[in-house]
Amino acid sequence: MIKLVELFCDVDDFCKVFIPQWEKQLLEDGTQKRQRAGRMTTSEIMTIVISFHMSHHRDFKNYYLGYVSLMYKSEFPNLLSYTRFLAVMPRILVPMCAYFTSLKGKPTGVEFIDSTCIKVCHNIRIPRHKTFDGIAQRGKGTMGWFYGFKLHLIVNHHGEIVAAKVTTGNVHDTQPVRELASCLTDKLYGDKGYLSKALEADLLDKGVKLITTVRKNMKAKAMSLWDRAMLSKRFIIETINDQLKNISFIEHSRHRSMNGFMLNLVAGLVAYCLKENKPHLNLTDVELNALVIA
Repeated sequence: MIKLVELFCDVDDFCKVFIPQWEKQLLEDGTQKRQRAGRMTTSEIMTIVISFHMSHHRDFKNYYLGYVSLMYKSEFPNLLSYTRFLAVMPRILVPMCAYFTSLKGKPTGVEFIDSTCIKVCHNIRIPRHKTFDGIAQRGKGTMGWFYGFKLHLIVNHHGEIVAAKVTTGNVHDTQPVRELASCLTDKLYGDKGYLSKALEADLLDKGVKLITTVRKNMKAKAMSLWDRAMLSKRFIIETINDQLKNISFIEHSRHRSMNGFMLNLVAGLVAYCLKENKPHLNLTDVELNALVIA
């Protein structure tokens, strides 16, 4: 786990570059007027939120009051009350998204795509759920019906997140692929949920070969041994989705606003990006060169 001081230094270095440019843009387009600085800096607030998602805690209130306030009072001399901290958290959503963008991995030619459901409430509570009423939608995944959103990810063989997009739960997995794959260069591996001749043709025109498994009632595809081997390695992105939910804690049912939901999700993605030991495939240079030739 990355140390708190190291995390703060990395976040602060980013904010020193990003925040002045962002505030200048807000002033120029009239979105925001000049405001005095708060007691806690953006870097400090971001550090605490990210560290929560790296801590294995499941309740931010207990983490803030029972851990940060007691253990790191000297590191954060201007620490706010819990209620005030919640009030200022939404202002870090844009910097957090920009920070995540700076941490994303680069395409390697071996990428995997998958989606995972982000439930916002239990199915029996859907009729009386108010926070995301009119925003979240019902969808169906491998584990059945759910109410909420979908997180679509593309990762490389190093286990790094290359692209990410959030949609409502009723959006088909194939819809965001063209946008997500715009930065890719070679092969993209997915499950049978991404079967689409039109999508495959569109990606091929852009230099990306979409390779998927087939359904039981379909004829087997002719493909190289390499592609068959890579399809069998799709567990890497499934492992990443599992870690995002159970370690980075991107999914829970206690959200009170859309901003809170998005901040929780992006902070969890950032926490994963900062992990030292990510799930990865041990592909040698010889194997990667063979991929280029193939």
